[in-house]
Parts: sequence; C-alpha cells; structure tokens
Amino acid sequence: YEDNHLLVVVKPPNMPTQADDSGDADLHSTMKAYIAEKYQKPGAVYLGLVHRLDRPVGGLVVLAKTSKAADRLSAQVRDKKMHRQYVAAVRGRAKEADEICDFLLKDGKTNMVRVVPANTPGAKDAKLRYQKCGEAGELTLVRVRLFTGRSHQIRVQLSHAGLPIWGDARYGGGKPGQQIALWAYRLSFRHPTKKEETLSFVAPPPNSGVWKLFADEIA
Repeated sequence: YEDNHLLVVVKPPNMPTQADDSGDADLHSTMKAYIAEKYQKPGAVYLGLVHRLDRPVGGLVVLAKTSKAADRLSAQVRDKKMHRQYVAAVRGRAKEADEICDFLLKDGKTNMVRVVPANTPGAKDAKLRYQKCGEAGELTLVRVRLFTGRSHQIRVQLSHAGLPIWGDARYGGGKPGQQIALWAYRLSFRHPTKKEETLSFVAPPPNSGVWKLFADEIA
C-alpha cells in the first residue's frame, strides 16, 4: 500500500530492516531506491523507519514518506496506539490465552535479551498477550499482540514462558536451516494526516514449511 505519506510493505524473512554490518540488501534502502526510481528523484530520498522486525522475521512494516508522518506514526507506537499482531508456532502446549509481563535487559555486546528482575538497572517493561489458535503435534499456533516494542520481545518472552518459537536459533533451540515461525501478520494504525481514518492490513505467512500445518487456522 502506498500514498503520499506512507508505505506499507511485507518484509521478506532474513532481510535486515535497515542496513547493518552484513552489507546485505536491507528493506529500508531497497524501498528508498524504489521511491527514487518510481518518482525519478535525483537527490536524497526521505523514508522514516517507524518500527522494525528482527532480521529472520517476515511480515508487515510501515514506513513514513514524510517527517511529519514519521513523527505521528512513531507517536502511535510510543502511545501503544499502533496495533501489531503476529502469528507464531511454538513448541509446547500454550494456554487458551495469556498475558505476559516481564522486564527485559539487552546485552549490547552479544545482542542478546533476557528476562530480569524489575529493579535491574537498564531493564525495560515488556507486555504481550497471546491467544491459542491451533495445535499440530508438539506445536501450538498462537496469535500475539504486542503492547510494547522491545528488542526480540516476543521471542524472549515466549521462550521464558516455556513456549520457544519453532526454528528460533537464538532463543528457541532452532537448528541450522530452520526458518523461525514468527510472522508479523496484522497491522493497524490511524492515518498520520487523516486522523479519522484507520488503516488495517493483513498479510498471511507463506504456505510453506511449518506454516503449512496451520493453513486453515491462519487463513
């Protein structure tokens, strides 16, 4: 989806949201190049990053085409008014529904995040809610709604709750060659300039790999 103020795209799994040390093609630079080519812009293209997805995770991302849109969309993220829903295939038996609140601390050297006591210096609160949608063998499909946007939040919180995400090599015991079963499935927010208008988008994960086991539940 595209208008004068924003761009909503599906980030492929394993593509960085923004440029990193790997030098691999990233979503932010790729979409800036798209705008430059489509509108034949000779100079620098503005495209604001409002939120991010972990590199291995695919799904919906909104990008801002103006600084005003970026400020207003970022405010919705900060004020918890941008609704982001994910689907995840986890190992273990999830409850029918649960709300998980933790405090997370990120190690800047290792880029690892862990659950820590509330009074830990530098810890940030993290909240999500999940609902069980289906089961297949040892796996459970859950829909996850984020209320905060902490680094690696869903992966760390579900793993800490005894529900590691299938294929998550960092927090879930995933093996080489497995693709993490976490997908940004639904995104809704107020339009940054038409405040009376709410935009909602749905993008199911590809019908391949583990997702095939839950094709009916995701559809």
